[in-house]
Amino acid sequence: MQNVILIGMPGAGKSTVGVVLAKKLGYAFVDADLVIQAKEARLLHEIIAQRGVEGFWQVEESVNASIQADRTVIATGGSAVYGRRAMAHYQEMGKIVYLSLPLEEIRLRLGDLNERGVTLREGQDLAALYEERVPLYEKYAHITVECEGLSIREIVERIVTLL
Repeated sequence: MQNVILIGMPGAGKSTVGVVLAKKLGYAFVDADLVIQAKEARLLHEIIAQRGVEGFWQVEESVNASIQADRTVIATGGSAVYGRRAMAHYQEMGKIVYLSLPLEEIRLRLGDLNERGVTLREGQDLAALYEERVPLYEKYAHITVECEGLSIREIVERIVTLL
């Protein structure tokens, strides 16, 4: 196994779990959202404000499709699954792990969606976004981890066991 790629809704814990998982495995860690921000020299919500949701997705797909890594845990942004080319790239370079949480847990964890850089289409709410994305997470995942009620340590242990 070369890499572990974490996917899931915003607030699912991809970045937090990713850092701890990388330490446990002795891997490097990459947060794809931070790579996007560094490449664009702007915060996610600024990119979305300037380019629009679809424009942001194009930037995100380009960055995700270009990430080269070995023995690395990669935490993707919640909308990474919209980029078919990027997801095909990730499927080739490692195991994709979906961190699954129920909608209400996601709602509790998220604050201001715009501040978080969550890409919502005009008129779309969190519930509609959740319904749209869950089938994509399930489609691309090699492994799904149900995270409700689990600590970070328990989630990491479960991932390590399933790898």
